Amino acid sequence: MSAKHPIIAITGSSGSGTSSVTRTFDQIFRREGVNAVIVEGDSFHRYERKPMKAAMKEALDAGNPNFSHFGPDANLFEDLEALFRTYGETGTGRRRLYLHNEEEAAPYGQEPGTFTPWEDLPESDVLFYEGLHGAVVTETVDVAQHADLKIGVVPVINLEWIQKLHRDKASRGYSTEAVTDTILRRMHDYVHYICPQYTRTDVNFQRVPTVDTSNPFISRHVPSPDESFVVIRFRNPKGIDFPYLLNMLHDSFMSRPNTIVVPGGKMELAMQLIFTPFIWRLMDRRTR
Repeated sequence: MSAKHPIIAITGSSGSGTSSVTRTFDQIFRREGVNAVIVEGDSFHRYERKPMKAAMKEALDAGNPNFSHFGPDANLFEDLEALFRTYGETGTGRRRLYLHNEEEAAPYGQEPGTFTPWEDLPESDVLFYEGLHGAVVTETVDVAQHADLKIGVVPVINLEWIQKLHRDKASRGYSTEAVTDTILRRMHDYVHYICPQYTRTDVNFQRVPTVDTSNPFISRHVPSPDESFVVIRFRNPKGIDFPYLLNMLHDSFMSRPNTIVVPGGKMELAMQLIFTPFIWRLMDRRTR
């Protein structure tokens, strides 16, 4: 953790909705005049798309059906921790991009599914990470210790799968069967490397649908925000003005001393109300 060079880490599984949280932070940064450098978690995968498929086949042939982007073998955890440590100490580091599709790849003249070259980070007030492993800890790596604010985005599992199915089928052209195979292959690493992060995050946002999601693999629609609640849990509720939040977020209520429940349509407003003061404190500490 660093007073002069703070780090904010958004962590969540594939299809959890971390991108929407990033858009909300973009608005906060812009409004508050904060210069944030964004680091994408996908850029710390170990393999590009084609080599990843080859590595998966090799692992399967060797009797390992669980090789996935969620686990350490397919990621550069050591490099991610080194970036967090270096940025916290000096405000510098290196990043690259993972180009998911034709639209992202075209400006670089590269194929989709490839990395751009590593480059030095520009000067910034804060590092903002969005990805799978912002609070990961293993026997040899502790990324979580370096982040000043860690946020988990954790829809209930059936909703997470529905969101992933619809995203991967619509934007990446995958079939339901292909996405289902990916979910099953990732389950071991999901349990051992994704879920434990949410005990280390400072704030968790868990969207809970109020419609039937019993079989996510046949769901025609992603439940809308108005068809859900968001459970917001604070690891340390000290300093959180719950009466203010309850007053500002209509129809919200407390379910535990460290947990507030808000209507799904109020999730972005809740983030604005909760995290703007966090940003103020980080920037004030940085200035002092």
